[in-house]
Amino acid sequence: MTMRSDLNLAHNITVLDFETTGLSPDNGDRAIEIGAVKLREGVVVDSFQKLMNPGKRVNSFIEQYTGITNRMLSTAAPCNEVMDEFADFMGDDNLLAHNASFDKKFLDAELRHINRDYTGEFACSLLVSRRVFQQAPNHRLSTLVEYKHLSEEGQFHRALFDAQMTGKLWNSILDHLNAQYQLSNLTLPVIQKLAKTPKAKIDSFLRTL
Repeated sequence: MTMRSDLNLAHNITVLDFETTGLSPDNGDRAIEIGAVKLREGVVVDSFQKLMNPGKRVNSFIEQYTGITNRMLSTAAPCNEVMDEFADFMGDDNLLAHNASFDKKFLDAELRHINRDYTGEFACSLLVSRRVFQQAPNHRLSTLVEYKHLSEEGQFHRALFDAQMTGKLWNSILDHLNAQYQLSNLTLPVIQKLAKTPKAKIDSFLRTL
């Protein structure tokens, strides 16, 4: 059994990604796919991927953007059933997403539908990459994957692939911090502070750890 103190290490985390009907659950949007990988010491030890039926049709933009069609969703399990399984999958893990504010909104909303919650804290690889990889052309996931020469074989805007690539990006961030600052066992609370530190102060922040 993994101890809670071990789960606070940044390389022990569940990376997740949602595809959705739109931008906000506050507007009635729902999840249509979830993908996740569970990392232990940076290694993928388990994965989760399922389409889910939101109970309404998705528009043509979403179909084209994700490749997820209404026909595919018509045979998928409903959101509540899939999210109940995912809640079991993530357990007590801390959580990671690229642009985590988006995925957290949908995770919170979908779990409210089934009266379930989670204990983990969120990290955002988008915010962290803006501070660690300041020279990148931009900080979209696809750009960073190319910038760091991370291996890829799949389709962006599908949940499992995006989660897998976010996991590889996360490992690249942690490897960089270890190589540059000899920080091999960063905890998630430190990473969360890093994500809020002004870019100009990142170097001095890391050198004090």
